[in-house]
Amino acid sequence: MPPSAAIRHLRDYVAIPSVNPMGRDDIAAEITGEARYANHVLEQLRRLHIDAELVGAPDRPSVVGTVRAADAVDTVMVASHLDTVPVDTMEIDPFDPRVAEGRLYGRGSCDTKGGMAALVAALERVLSRGRLRRNVIVVGEADEELGSRGVNDVLAHLGGPGADWVLATEPTELRIVTHHKGIAVAELEAVGKACHSSDPGAGHNAIVELSRAVLALSDLARALEQRRDPKLGAGTLSVGVVSGGQAPNIVPDRARLWMDRRLLPDEDEKQVRGEIEEALAKAGIDAVHVARCRVEKPPLGTAPDALPVRACERALGAAGLRAELGTVAFGTDAGLFELAGAPSVVMGPGSIARAHTAREYVEVDQVDDMTDFFVALLEDAR
Repeated sequence: MPPSAAIRHLRDYVAIPSVNPMGRDDIAAEITGEARYANHVLEQLRRLHIDAELVGAPDRPSVVGTVRAADAVDTVMVASHLDTVPVDTMEIDPFDPRVAEGRLYGRGSCDTKGGMAALVAALERVLSRGRLRRNVIVVGEADEELGSRGVNDVLAHLGGPGADWVLATEPTELRIVTHHKGIAVAELEAVGKACHSSDPGAGHNAIVELSRAVLALSDLARALEQRRDPKLGAGTLSVGVVSGGQAPNIVPDRARLWMDRRLLPDEDEKQVRGEIEEALAKAGIDAVHVARCRVEKPPLGTAPDALPVRACERALGAAGLRAELGTVAFGTDAGLFELAGAPSVVMGPGSIARAHTAREYVEVDQVDDMTDFFVALLEDAR
C-alpha cells in the first residue's frame, strides 16, 4: 500500500535538517536553523492558497499561515515547532526518513514533525472538498527546544494569539493533554579569589563554594518532593551544567552552574529565585549568588470542560478514535499561548519516550490517525 499524504510529507520534513544549535557553536551550519524547513512549509501552505509568511530572524524564522471559513464556528491555532534537538548521539541516519515495521525513523519524526505533516495533509483534504468550518492559524514556531523565541515572534506578529484556542502538536500518543509543568532556568555564580595553587590558602576557591551550593540544591530538590500537585506530582530541580577554573595551577576565582526547575501551576520566577536564595543562606553560603533566573515555559492548566478539550473530544469521536485526557511532565509552548490569553491543549502522534533518542521514530498509524482527527476538527463534525 502506498504511503499516505501525511507520511509523504513527513518523509520530506525529516529529510530537511532543522537542528536547534542550543547555544552551541560546534554544529555544522548546513544542519542548523529552521529556515529550510520553514520555507518548505511556507510553500506548501501557499500552494493551498493559504495566506502565509515567515516572521522572526531570517536564520531562525517561524511560519504563520491563516485560512478562513465562510461560516466559521471559531478560530483554532495549531502550533507545531520546527526545530529539533541535535543529532550527535544518533545511531541511525537522522535525515534519512526510513519506514520499517510500521514506524518512520529520523530526527524530528516524533518531536514534532509528525504533527505538522498530519495538519498539512488534513488541510489538503478539507480544502479540496470545500468543507472548512473553522478558521485556522497554522504556526510552525522556531526555537521551542531552547528559548521559545519563535512563540514570541509569532505573538508579536499577530498582536496576541489571534485565536479562540490553541493546539500544540507534541507527542502525546493522541491523548489530549490539559496540564503540564513549566520550565524555569537559573544560573548561579560563585565568586572567589585567584592565587597560585602552591599556596591555595592565599585565595578562595570558587569551585569549592559552588560544590557546596550543588549540595544545598540537592537538599532543596528533596524538599520539593514533599510539595505535590494532584495532577502533576512534585516540581523538580536538576543541575545540568557546571563550569569554572582556568588551569590546574590556579585557584579559581569564578565558577557557575545552570539548573533546570520544573514548575507546578502555582509557582513562578519569584518563588524559584527565593527558594534558591533561602537554600544557600540555610547552608551558610554567601559566596554564591543567583545571577539569572527566568521562566522559559509557563505551566499549562486547562479545565476539562474548556473549549479546546470539548472540540478535540468531538473530533476524536468523529474520527473513530478514543478521547482520553492526560497530563505530562515536560513543558511545551502551549503554556506560553495560554499565558497570552488562549486556552490551550497539547496533542500529537508518537510518544515522548521516543523523542530526542538515538533511534527516534513515530508510529505511521498514529500520524494517519492524527490526520483523520484534524479532518474531523476542521470540518467541525458533530
